[in-house]
Amino acid sequence: MSPAPLTLAEIANLLDGELTCNDSSKLIAGVQTLIKAKANQASFLSNMKYKNDLQSTQAGLVLLSLDAELPEKTSFATIRLDNPYVGFTKLQRYFHPAPIATGVVDESACIHEDAKLAEQVQVDAFVSIAQGVSVGAGSIIGAGCVLEQGVSIGENCLLHPRVVLAQGTQLGDRVVIQAGAVVGSDGFGFAWTGSEYLKIPQVGHVVIEDDVEIGANTCIDRGAIGNTVIKQGAKLDNLIQLAHNVEVGEHTVIAGQAGFAGSTVIGKGCQFGAQSGVAGHLNLVDGTIVGAKAGVIGDIKEKGMVSGFPAVPHRHWLKASALFDRLPAIWNKIKRLG
Repeated sequence: MSPAPLTLAEIANLLDGELTCNDSSKLIAGVQTLIKAKANQASFLSNMKYKNDLQSTQAGLVLLSLDAELPEKTSFATIRLDNPYVGFTKLQRYFHPAPIATGVVDESACIHEDAKLAEQVQVDAFVSIAQGVSVGAGSIIGAGCVLEQGVSIGENCLLHPRVVLAQGTQLGDRVVIQAGAVVGSDGFGFAWTGSEYLKIPQVGHVVIEDDVEIGANTCIDRGAIGNTVIKQGAKLDNLIQLAHNVEVGEHTVIAGQAGFAGSTVIGKGCQFGAQSGVAGHLNLVDGTIVGAKAGVIGDIKEKGMVSGFPAVPHRHWLKASALFDRLPAIWNKIKRLG
């Protein structure tokens, strides 16, 4: 059942914002973009690229920053907020709440007799749960998931279909893992003898703390010795590779197709752009920002943004990039001088 519409007054209270309108009892039933919104929907302006859409929007409510300017004539109510994007997120979460576990265990699921499922755990079709697995209350295990021996899952976690949690993987509370992710597979560890590669047994595990989200088809390797650790509140996009013994700090965010070699330690509050890469055995300080496609091959000891390959401070990279188009002309001048 869909959540009930909210009045403008209720939304202002929910978002703790400053409401301006003619009728605070008007109902809002959802959220949409400025250009597509209807009279019974809310919208928001957080990127000034779309400010001209305010003139034509049909939205019944628009969330705005405290200093945003309005067109001379408007037909919509407004709520002023410090951060309209956060306001949009809260409103969207109201109209599209996270699923709640039903407590139903599908008859096709294969669950070892020693596995421990708490109250209200939902287990969908063709799930495999091995010996020694424990699942906390209110968690949802999507269709086709595989939980190997000794896996531990906290409360109110959500595993989308076909997630694999390898032996000994530990999840905290409220962890979300999108479809197809593999957590706890063997790290890429081999020793060259001079004539062949010997596989190094990967005997560690993966530990994922509370409120972490992991994107679809992301792969996180178990530790070779010790654990791979994803700390509280970190958010990982789709198609990311984390090698053995990587440590991801609290509230770090990583965009799609990024890759991290083994034993690298990432600080808290870091940001990584799409297709960025980090070499192994490095340390990245808290608050590091790595631009898209950048390649980090050395420790980062000072907070800031790096770009390019090898990654350098972002301002340096911008200056170097500005020279690229001029290089042919500069080279021709040099040849003429010779």
